[in-house]
Amino acid sequence: MELNTVQHDALVELLNIGFGRAGASLSKLTQQRVLLEVPQVAIHPVTHLNQALGRLVDERVASVHQVFSGPVAGDALLLLDPIAAATLTELLTDVPPLSMDLDPSAREVFTEVGNIVLNACIGTFGNMLGVPVSFSVPDVDVTSVHSVIDRMLDSGEAFRYALVITAGFRLRDSAVTGYVVIVLTVQSLKRLLDALDRWQQIQA
Repeated sequence: MELNTVQHDALVELLNIGFGRAGASLSKLTQQRVLLEVPQVAIHPVTHLNQALGRLVDERVASVHQVFSGPVAGDALLLLDPIAAATLTELLTDVPPLSMDLDPSAREVFTEVGNIVLNACIGTFGNMLGVPVSFSVPDVDVTSVHSVIDRMLDSGEAFRYALVITAGFRLRDSAVTGYVVIVLTVQSLKRLLDALDRWQQIQA
């Protein structure tokens, strides 16, 4: 299953709207201008996710993981390498983290960032489909990217697809790149793509 050009452009447009809201929420939280950019979106079978992410992130990553449910259901992840996560935390709080493994205070900040960003992405899908989406409590970890992905593979259906979204955080003239991964069942992805097609027709 692949995104055609129209679906890709519509998805990027919608994610930009969602990320604009996330940036506004982060700006309000930190009292400074925060911008989120979405330059790239790709879709992969979930069995190819380790390989796809291996080209983007180092072996160890800081991750915020949320399970979401509703007519569109799946897993959502925000991934940054530990140094980027610590840098983002420091930029947001003015407090240098105690270590690159994220101390408890940094984890709390990173969890809140992940919660805002992931809810913006999935909330956009829910609004487009006109359906409610509920979220689990966020789970934060610093471990290998393979461990993060393997946990998801072990806990869900075999036939799933992953949207990999490159998210650029810009604040105080600094830039940090993160990755949002949304893993959907085949049925949920089909519903999303059908909704994208309907949304694009309305916009045309």
